Amino acid sequence: MITSEWLYWLIGAFFIAVAVFIVTDTSHAKRLGNAAFWGILGVSFFYGTFVAAKTAPSWVLGIAVLVMVALAGLGFTGTTSRTRVASIPGAGTGAETGPAEPTAAATKPSASTSVLATTSPDERAAFATRFGNRLFIPALVVPVVAVLVATLGPLVSIGGEPLLAEGSATLTGLGIGSVLAVVVAVFVLRPPRIATPIREGGRLLQAIGWAALLPQMLSTLGIVFTQAGVGDAVGTIIKSILPGGSLIAAVVVYCLGMALFTIIMGNAFAAFPIMTAAIGWPVLVQGFDGNPAAIFAIGMLAGFCGTLVTPMAANFNLVPAALLEMRDKYGPIKAQIPTAAILLVVNMGVMYLVAF
Repeated sequence: MITSEWLYWLIGAFFIAVAVFIVTDTSHAKRLGNAAFWGILGVSFFYGTFVAAKTAPSWVLGIAVLVMVALAGLGFTGTTSRTRVASIPGAGTGAETGPAEPTAAATKPSASTSVLATTSPDERAAFATRFGNRLFIPALVVPVVAVLVATLGPLVSIGGEPLLAEGSATLTGLGIGSVLAVVVAVFVLRPPRIATPIREGGRLLQAIGWAALLPQMLSTLGIVFTQAGVGDAVGTIIKSILPGGSLIAAVVVYCLGMALFTIIMGNAFAAFPIMTAAIGWPVLVQGFDGNPAAIFAIGMLAGFCGTLVTPMAANFNLVPAALLEMRDKYGPIKAQIPTAAILLVVNMGVMYLVAF
């Protein structure tokens, strides 16, 4: 039976490999801090297996997280250089986001080639023209394989036993899809070195920095808040100020609360149990006899409006800024604020009209 542990170990191995590349790069201005940060993270993925199996103490992981916070908070992580070429569209000298521009190491490989070494803007344009739509093939491999494995994997049995452990099909599919995507990318793009995917992955990780870990950290925040009774506390406060018998007020508070908690927590899925326990179920469903499916689906959409305007949703808002080498790392958020505000109001109207 295949569990999802292999994927966590693979991710841990990737982080450790990135740490090794960084620590061996003597030209890296922050190589020790960066190597320690990503190395500790990688080891944590291995150690977590034993914590989950209750064969190792969990407090070690807590200490590891605190050390990583100290490394990031005290400025021991980051890219080698913060200076970029002003001629690049959207870039400016001294910009605080995005990978460093190619150095001599990028054009003359050596044993200490920086993990930040990458192609020049002209080379990227040439590659885009050369490969065209084939550049999308590796990216499409991930969702296609993930869906196939998640759908068909649970149906496969060997010797009367299911091939995949219960609940592991989606993660297994995502892992297999990601590995195949890397293989396809290497086959299609033919990079000069087999280690290029790891080096480019490390470059991107350092460009994003600690924010790359926000989705992982925030995914547990909703559970922690729920277990701590935050939903019940919020529900008590809201019910005390909510006008009695006012459906429109309840809808506005629920949708607005979903957006605000998502802004704070960076994840609509983390905000959902809190606002649903506070007002979604007791007020809208039980109090006003609303349709649960419609209320909760539209409530999630309202939460996603908060996703558009929060830096806590790093994978949606900070990663694009790093990938596009934008001067303003909050550029995507500023561009999305009007859309988020309009959609939030629309969701409120739709819920009020169709869910009751």
